[in-house]
Parts: sequence; C-alpha cells; structure tokens
Amino acid sequence: MSRSSNIPAAALFLRIVLWLLAFVTITPFLLLLLTSIKSKPDVLRGAFALPAYPHFENYVDAWNAGHFNIYFWNSITVVIPVVAASVFLGLLTGFAFAYLSFPFRRTLFAILTLGMMVPAEAFIIPLYYEMRYLGLINTYAALIVPQIAMSIPFSTIFLASAMQQLPEEILEAAVLDGAGRFYILRKIVIPLMIPAMSTLALFLFIWTWNEFLIPFILVNDDAYRTLPLGMLFFQGRYTVNTPVLTAGAVIVIFPLILTYLVFQRRFIAGLTAGATK
Repeated sequence: MSRSSNIPAAALFLRIVLWLLAFVTITPFLLLLLTSIKSKPDVLRGAFALPAYPHFENYVDAWNAGHFNIYFWNSITVVIPVVAASVFLGLLTGFAFAYLSFPFRRTLFAILTLGMMVPAEAFIIPLYYEMRYLGLINTYAALIVPQIAMSIPFSTIFLASAMQQLPEEILEAAVLDGAGRFYILRKIVIPLMIPAMSTLALFLFIWTWNEFLIPFILVNDDAYRTLPLGMLFFQGRYTVNTPVLTAGAVIVIFPLILTYLVFQRRFIAGLTAGATK
C-alpha cells in the first residue's frame, strides 16, 4: 500500500492546496530568474522558452550600467544602523513597558501604538521641510534617522510583548538575589530574547531595504540613492532591454532572499516563541 493512501482525504486536500499556493508564489520568481539569463531573441520566443545558454553577462551589464555598486553600498550603509539602533532602542523601551512602572505608562504606550499606525505619506511633506531646515537633504542622516524613528513603535511593542512571555519565576528570583535592572536586562532578558530580536531584525531589514518613499523624497543626488530608488531610474533607461532589466530586479531582491534563507530558523523560532508557553 502506498504512503499517500494512508493520508486522510482532508489532509490530502490541504496538501494539494498548499502545493498549489506554493507553485503560484514561486512561479513568478522562477520566471524572473529565467528571463534574467535570456537574450533578447530568447525573450521573444515566449516566457517559458529556455535559452540556448545562460546569458550571465546581463547581470554584469545591469551592475555596471545601473550604478548598482553605489546603490548597493548605500542600502547597506542605511540598513545596518537602522536595524541596530531600532533593535537596541526597542529593547530598552520594551523592557521599560514590560516590567517598570512610571507615570503615564499606558498613555505613552497608546501613543506609540498610534505612531505605528500613521503611514509615511501622512508626514512625508513636514518631514521634508524639517530635514531641509536642518540641512540634512541629500545625506545619509536623512535616510537613517527618520526610519529609526518610524521603527521604534513597532520594535517597542514587539519586544515588550515578547518579554511578557518570559517565565516570571526567573525574573523574580533575580530580583530576590538583589540584581539591578541593567544586570537583569543584560544577563537574563537579552539571552532569552535572542530569537525575538532576530525576528525583529529580519522584519526591520526587509522593511528598510524596501523603503522607497523616504529616499525618493529626501534624496535627489544619485550618490545617495538606495537600491529600490536606483531600480526606478534604471527601469526608465532599460524598458526595452527586458533581460538586463530583470537582472537588475534580481540584484535588488537577492539580498532579501539570501538573508531570509540564512535566518529562517531563527525567524520561525521568534514567531512561535510564545506559542508553547
């Protein structure tokens, strides 16, 4: 008897649906990769037609002609401080909201929640004039500081909720032994929060890497453009050369896919950390 015959009908139907969803999700990425290694005549033969041989020179053309070396470095320069500062500040504020008592605690938490709900389109114009008044237009600070401020509400709420899932007995034992707040945070809370911090860092990395509106409004110098913004101008120059254009798109999304594949176990562990308490 085959193994599939022992699977209940409902479970088999669910598996088929999941496989179909996976196929629908993965197919566009596979077509993108396939198109990026084709020549122009190969593209005209159809979306699913295989090239005679892979044209990896499309990636070299996209990298050189699209100035992706500059945009890639700019994205790295912006993402690293935004993720590091947001996780660190979120850790401090999350610890305060999870364990400490201070005036207007509930009110401040509600304000943070409201701040997370305000879209960037609602404050991008005042932000532009503020950055211009401070002389920060066309600087890395204009790309980094606003995105740290935008990330703090979510970082605080995410880490405060994760800290509240920690075993209270461990924290109470540390308090009874006379441990101070910073000792508890550094020696007890942070080691237990590594899965949640990794998940938060991955979220922030993806959001910051894909951020388009803030660089588009606050930066008009090609030397400070990030990859998504550089892709916009690259698309305008190469709309007729589809293989080189798709090669540029693969260059933009490749760091996101690689980061997720490397940290996927920590990402899943962070999402399910409180599910088994």
